[in-house]
Amino acid sequence: MGYDVSFHPISPEEIREWYVTPLTWVQEGEEEKVLAFAAQHGMEDFYAEKYLNTLQVGAETESGELFDKSHGFYIAVIQGFFRDYFYTRGSAFSFLAEEKPEYARYFTPWEQIVPAAFSNPAENRIIENYCSGVYLSPAQAVQLLQDLEQDRKVLEDLEELWCDGQLAVLKKALTAAVELGVGLLEATEVVEPNPIAPNESTSYSNLYHCDRDGVYLYMDLAMRQLAKAMGDSTDDR
Repeated sequence: MGYDVSFHPISPEEIREWYVTPLTWVQEGEEEKVLAFAAQHGMEDFYAEKYLNTLQVGAETESGELFDKSHGFYIAVIQGFFRDYFYTRGSAFSFLAEEKPEYARYFTPWEQIVPAAFSNPAENRIIENYCSGVYLSPAQAVQLLQDLEQDRKVLEDLEELWCDGQLAVLKKALTAAVELGVGLLEATEVVEPNPIAPNESTSYSNLYHCDRDGVYLYMDLAMRQLAKAMGDSTDDR
């Protein structure tokens, strides 16, 4: 699948502290509180403005809009202003659960994370581009990492989807979440690497907080595909 998938270590408490509460400041016209909060966390002015802009967009979200396409996506974006996030090309828990519904045991629906904050309906999975996906609670992140290391079936299932070295990136994301004592949120198109021209890569969040391992794997894959296409083109002459 052609999705740029990112994984964002963040806890339910941080979702409230970094998104839900600052969103109310914007809604109440107290945007200076957002910039002061960003400064307290050492955020550079450029990213503090992007953070505020993301919250301003979030504040315009109507109650009928899908949570996954609005607040869920914005939560993934703002996480990247505060700490590192991780990238894999085309591999997501949402896609795994479509094929193997039993993996839903590792996911927590949004209504259990932000029960009183939003009335938006949620699919709790990736449905298209620019969308949040599933959320693993801190305990579920611990459990999945443990099962990944100890249960051969889980390892094989995940290796099938996160192939060509990408499973190491997913494991790195899970490990980061576990070490921080937080959960893990997936989303699409928060970051859009350009594998041919890396300097033209873009991110709605802080591009420099994107872990490079998954990006390098994508670049390597793209170059191999390009070389093969050029080889096939030469053979056709």
